[in-house]
Amino acid sequence: MSQLTVRLPDDLSRGLENAAKSLRRKRSEVVRMALRSFLLRRGEGRPAERVEALLGSLESGVPDLAEEHRKYLLESLRDER
Repeated sequence: MSQLTVRLPDDLSRGLENAAKSLRRKRSEVVRMALRSFLLRRGEGRPAERVEALLGSLESGVPDLAEEHRKYLLESLRDER
């Protein structure tokens, strides 16, 4: 395992300390968890790519929603008033 030294602003350091206490983990473990999470999310690609499999997979019950989305949005905003 390699070692890395990082300088943190005071607010980030306090946040790390609080997270470590609440998770009952060492600060270094929390940093590893956060870095692992960050790197995994970065590898997922752009947000549109992450939901690509969901596109077209939901049934709204409105047959022309894709073509008339603006009309339905404006209607829903008028209904909320």
